[in-house]
Amino acid sequence: MSIKENLESILNQIPKEVTLVAVSKTKPNEDIMEAYQAGQRIFGENKIQEMAEKYESLPKDIQWHMIGHVQTNKVKYMAPFVSLIHGVDRLKLLKEINKQASANNRTINCLLQIKIAEEDSKFGMSIQDAKNLLQSKDLEPLNHIHITGVMGMATFTEDQNQIKNEFDRLKSAFDSLKTIENERCDLKTISMGMSGDYELAIQSGSNMIRVGSSIFGERNYH
Repeated sequence: MSIKENLESILNQIPKEVTLVAVSKTKPNEDIMEAYQAGQRIFGENKIQEMAEKYESLPKDIQWHMIGHVQTNKVKYMAPFVSLIHGVDRLKLLKEINKQASANNRTINCLLQIKIAEEDSKFGMSIQDAKNLLQSKDLEPLNHIHITGVMGMATFTEDQNQIKNEFDRLKSAFDSLKTIENERCDLKTISMGMSGDYELAIQSGSNMIRVGSSIFGERNYH
């Protein structure tokens, strides 16, 4: 199957209100252009420098999503163009995103990464940390960021019940955080589900999925 056929097949399976982020990390520009020519405009990368290089050389109507763990000192490289940052897991990072967004005269949309997996290796905030952050006075001066939702990654396991429970945990976190009102947040997005589990994620309420290998084929690790 070609990239175009893979894309069409996924788009035919998912509800219209679910946003598909094509995960293009490690993929060459020609693969991204094949997806672009098939109508895909939202691409996800997990390394800021790689994303910045692709931004320079690819069409400017692409929306770039940063889906990996973000190092504070690299925010400046993506601040001029990034469309959504999925992995925000600490106030210090939000402050840096705000500072760099301000320098570029932009407001940058962010998702709070909530830790839902049992694995230690997954980044993210507890639900209580996220609540504290959204209710914190520290957010008030950050007028160049907008928190638009939550993101989570399930445990890498074959156990569908465990994955479903973790997805349900993110949905309930979203529901409770959504009730917090302030000028910096308006929660609409639940980013969860990847190639192996996006159908389950959608059943649990996801409205943004991050799909790589099901579109581009297996990843080439450099």
